[in-house]
Amino acid sequence: MNIVILTGAGISAESGLATFRAADGLWEEHRIEDVATPEGFRADPALVHRFYNERRAKARAARPNAAHEALARLQGDPRHRVTIVTQNVDDLHERGGASAVIHMHGGLETALCAACGHRWPAPAEMAPADPCPRCARPATRPDIVWFGEIPYRMDEIAEALEAAELFAAIGTSGNVYPAAGFVELAAATGARTIELNLDASSRSSVFDEARRGPATQLVPDWVDALIG
Repeated sequence: MNIVILTGAGISAESGLATFRAADGLWEEHRIEDVATPEGFRADPALVHRFYNERRAKARAARPNAAHEALARLQGDPRHRVTIVTQNVDDLHERGGASAVIHMHGGLETALCAACGHRWPAPAEMAPADPCPRCARPATRPDIVWFGEIPYRMDEIAEALEAAELFAAIGTSGNVYPAAGFVELAAATGARTIELNLDASSRSSVFDEARRGPATQLVPDWVDALIG
């Protein structure tokens, strides 16, 4: 079976990583506009680098949980072709055993040169004056897709959704597009859709099925049923 799985912050929350946006609209006590937009980076690159340095440290200290590991088990079942698309910028899917994960919003583990587009492994600490290893310009930025920028690998995601027979959204809020619209794209080609979430998302009513509870319980049970 062709399965496409979209994961959001909820799948990493039980590993101790904060979900993207709190009820007060802040992310780790910062305004989204200050730390997750190109404008915010231009206004205060040092602040943005400090913010992502802290996120990188927390992500590296976190450990994959049972939900990450269950998806890796599903991906390893030869009866299924599983594409994992994540909105998360941590690497817990990979450390949990998954492979070829599509990080549509980028990742903390790579640095990006805003001048020439070169990417390289991110050090623990990054700063505005860091030179690009390729062009030597001090244009280093986190390899993160901010608001107002185009998510990565959208063509690959669209192809996977067109071929999907089952689409699952796990731990997503349903508030951020284009990911929030993936359920309709999958359903339009005949895929069955399921949402696995602690609470109802803003898109819950669109899914064929919805299950509520912690990801570390829901996802292993769902995977066990699929693997049989």
